Amino acid sequence: MIDTLSWFVVYPEIILLVMACVIALVDLGVRSPGRGLTYGLTLLTLAWVAIVTASHALAGETVYGFGKMVVSEPMGNWLKCFASLALMATIVYGRPYAADRDMLRGGEVFTLGLASLLGAFLMISGHNFLVLYMGLELMTLSSYAMVALRRDQARATEAAMKYFVLGALASGFLLYGLSMIYGATGSLDVSEVFKAIVSREVKHQVLVFGLVFVVAGLAFKIGAVPFHMWLPDVYHGAPTAVTLAIGAAPQLAAFAIVIRILVQGLLPLAIDWQQMLGVLAVGSLLIGNLAAVAQTNLKRMLAFSTIAQMGFLLLAMLAGVVGGDMVNAQSAYGAAMFYVVTYVLTTLAVFGVIMLLARQGFESEEIADLAGLNQRSPLYAGVMAVGMFSLAGVPPLVGFYAKLSVLDALISAQGTEYMVLAIFAVLISLVGAFYYLRVVKVMYFDPVPAHVAVPIEAGRDVRVVLTLNAGLIVLVGFLPGGLMSLCAQSMGSVLKSLGS
Repeated sequence: MIDTLSWFVVYPEIILLVMACVIALVDLGVRSPGRGLTYGLTLLTLAWVAIVTASHALAGETVYGFGKMVVSEPMGNWLKCFASLALMATIVYGRPYAADRDMLRGGEVFTLGLASLLGAFLMISGHNFLVLYMGLELMTLSSYAMVALRRDQARATEAAMKYFVLGALASGFLLYGLSMIYGATGSLDVSEVFKAIVSREVKHQVLVFGLVFVVAGLAFKIGAVPFHMWLPDVYHGAPTAVTLAIGAAPQLAAFAIVIRILVQGLLPLAIDWQQMLGVLAVGSLLIGNLAAVAQTNLKRMLAFSTIAQMGFLLLAMLAGVVGGDMVNAQSAYGAAMFYVVTYVLTTLAVFGVIMLLARQGFESEEIADLAGLNQRSPLYAGVMAVGMFSLAGVPPLVGFYAKLSVLDALISAQGTEYMVLAIFAVLISLVGAFYYLRVVKVMYFDPVPAHVAVPIEAGRDVRVVLTLNAGLIVLVGFLPGGLMSLCAQSMGSVLKSLGS
């Protein structure tokens, strides 16, 4: 018999699963092109889930369920809350875009979005390798389907095929690595794997070999070099609403699975996986920033920007364990969580503006399409400028403090190699500032092209959410302490539960 606490742990997942089924059935009777009823139910579901997960996070308790296969604790619940809010913003921004392109005929955007979020929730709360992998597959399979929603567009189907093939390969890497870790430790439970490694009663060579495959699989999911090949093509080929759906909330789930496997399960092997992450971080910062400079397509530029941003995220993961000492772990992993949350917040605003400027038959995805945006709409140009400045790390916006927290974690590690990495990150970020500032220059100083000189129309819901989104980027930039301490406390609860 399953105890009540088990149901409490998966309460948010149950809400998502039930409501996804209800919304799919209700949508059968909806005839309006904008899918108003389905849209409203989806937003209410996401708001409900966000409130539930936030209340669980504020309780500050760590509760295990279903034989410790799933866990409810502050880090996971906050990530679920932020992922729900991110998907809510994505749906608000993407609904007009999807309606113009006849993507709302069957309401699949809403049900697939909820299914993808359900997979993300399982990744976030999973405490067993099988649950983590099941959540990953549910999220990615839903993402494959969303990328291919525009079946009549060759570019979208090509992107879906590339995503599927490379995603399947990466999932195979991860599954093979996890199976080798199981063979070496004799357990699929994250805590038991940690205990087995600490006891040294494991086959170390098999364990490290499995670790290589695990890191490769995780690197693909976050888009780190050299496993980044899918990202620019998928970002470019997918409908913009879907690009945001796979580039926002799933990043939070990818961060969670990195923490679950590498920190909660394999922290005693930190000296091994930190070296691998170091190579991935340097490669991602270098390739991501240099390749982004050459892009003229805004979505491809943002794809390479994402690769560079993930490089910065990996730098924070390097500074957690120094010479076997975990004194810096809470601040370093807290900085990584702060970075990924603020990155998603900024990405939402940027893609929200891109979709706002698009119209039927016109994507507005070239950098030149933003020319003269300030003359057409100072508000939307301001939102885009705030997003670009934040991604570039310009103070006092939130992106600056995200980068600063990562650099502080590296410097606090007090090692020559960490100092070199910090200096490299600052220098390569200057390169990154070029392509972000180029977008701002085009918006404010270039003349309006004739083919885009049309009125910008947006619903009230889009205007309100976009304004709130940009306001949060500025507000958290001026007052970052609250979110920083929340992330640090969340990671503290993770580190206290090691081996339990």
